[in-house]
Amino acid sequence: MSEKVTIQGPVGKLEAELWLPEGGAPALAAAVVCHPHPLHGGTMRNNVVHRTARGLHDAGLAVVRFNFRGVGGSEGTHDGNGAEEEDLAAALTFLRERVPGVPLWAAGFSFGSRTVVGLAPRDERIERVALIALPVIAYDCSAALDVKQPGGIFMAGDDTFGTMDVMRDRLPDLFDRFHVEEVPDVDHFFTGKLDDLRLRVMNWAASSLS
Repeated sequence: MSEKVTIQGPVGKLEAELWLPEGGAPALAAAVVCHPHPLHGGTMRNNVVHRTARGLHDAGLAVVRFNFRGVGGSEGTHDGNGAEEEDLAAALTFLRERVPGVPLWAAGFSFGSRTVVGLAPRDERIERVALIALPVIAYDCSAALDVKQPGGIFMAGDDTFGTMDVMRDRLPDLFDRFHVEEVPDVDHFFTGKLDDLRLRVMNWAASSLS
């Protein structure tokens, strides 16, 4: 079931969409999915964000996608220096209220994944993370080393912003602590293989819940 919702963020209202499990089934967990960089066209409508959310939903999770401050119908202005992490925290608070009593997960694509690794070390509500196309070439993503929660990382094989090989070279410890997969022969936006990504996320989420 899809529902347009409003999240009360730290600097104003955040536009969001909530997916609950089909047929009134109880949610097995609840996840927030964060979008890519707002200054480069990133919104909650992004295809990778949508397919990631769909994969989590297909595994039995309640899922909320939202626009960061200053994007779409969300109030405020882009910060880019960590304040978007507080938008994610507000979305987690919303999910805890709407879907109480289940584990909370945080997922993100590109800039969204950096936002997740920025918040996760200091927000114990997050029990699991999913990082899509962590941009280890374009940005310093060493904060991922501070994430203690279990999780999955899904990289694109021909991504100019970050590949599994570069991640292995720069952040090798992540491979000991996370489930890591690479979708081969695809760009940063998983063009032509979005359903492959969805299935990988769904299977990982389902196995994490079993």
